[in-house]
Amino acid sequence: MKGRGLLVSNDINVERVKALVKNIELCGIRNAVVLNESPERLAQSFAGFFDRILIDAPCSGEGMFRKDETAVKSWESFKCERCTQLQEPILHYADRMLKSGGTLVYSTCTFSPEENEQMIMKFISSHEGYELAEIPKVAGIEGGRPEWADPDNVFDAAVCRDMISRAARLWPHKLRGEGHFVAKLVKKGKTAGTSQEMCEYTAERYSEAFCPIDDEKVRSVPKAEDVRSVPEVNKVRSVPIYEDTLAYGDLPEEFHRFVDENLNYLPVGVFLLKGHSLYHLPEPSPRLAGLKTVKFGWFLGTFENGRFEPSHSMVTSLDKSAFKRTADLSADSREIRSYLKGETLMIDGEKGLTAVCVDGITLGWAKQTGDMLKNMYPKGWRKLT
Repeated sequence: MKGRGLLVSNDINVERVKALVKNIELCGIRNAVVLNESPERLAQSFAGFFDRILIDAPCSGEGMFRKDETAVKSWESFKCERCTQLQEPILHYADRMLKSGGTLVYSTCTFSPEENEQMIMKFISSHEGYELAEIPKVAGIEGGRPEWADPDNVFDAAVCRDMISRAARLWPHKLRGEGHFVAKLVKKGKTAGTSQEMCEYTAERYSEAFCPIDDEKVRSVPKAEDVRSVPEVNKVRSVPIYEDTLAYGDLPEEFHRFVDENLNYLPVGVFLLKGHSLYHLPEPSPRLAGLKTVKFGWFLGTFENGRFEPSHSMVTSLDKSAFKRTADLSADSREIRSYLKGETLMIDGEKGLTAVCVDGITLGWAKQTGDMLKNMYPKGWRKLT
């Protein structure tokens, strides 16, 4: 997605969603909203919203038995019968959230035909307008098994054979990895996002991937007319109204001062100010009121005592070129090991906030004072040895 558009990630399990948030932070993803909701509640807020949906379905996990002993133990609690009862409504509500012309990918890590080929055939038969797209059979990947898809002989044999063979089976004895199943479905209809209004809006908003801060136009990105155009785009998408967002020029002066002193550019997008916390997204988000929102876009930092304090995710989500002051360390250097432990480094440099990089990749903040680089790496992430 190259940092554009909106990526909505959801997990109904509280513990897994915490791990999801950390992984998104570590990967420097700026355009993600993370939710902790049921499929039914998601469908109420995102009807016809998504161009693409990926379902990593809860499954019996038989494909992971060789790799993970806990998968074997948990099989008693998550047998095939229970998992199919979870998978059917997930697919049903995913259909409600997918635009016409959109793509739905369904995947499991189990061998069970009931959760794979049979689940896909049931979905296609009960939801109109879907067809399976061919998944390339490379590197040991094989097609789905048509003979497993219809044990009750409900469907036309030729249609079943043609459709299911387009899916993919990953067998652990035929490739490097574990056991998986993947089906790619396309929802027939007008291609998602091709309306004239949406094309004009997208072309105008994303003509440049980044905006230099010294360009006067950037101080109001997205432009005032873009913000006013949101209700029109909302009408095209047929989704709930957008969250209240701000242009750059509407933000507190403390943030402008921070940007002028420390950054060369900011990605195009809109801002959301919640209390003292500032967030950024490449485009306005639907209103998330009533949904359990664990992470809203790119957390930039907080306003404290008349100044802006940047977040760790701000530095890890931008390229080295975005910062006016950087300290580039080698991955095998003594200095980088010391930095990861939270230690102060004796390094000369220009006074001020500095982006610490490892072989050109941003890693964290530090503050240069004379010949000392004071460490700002998050305490909870520091190495102990």
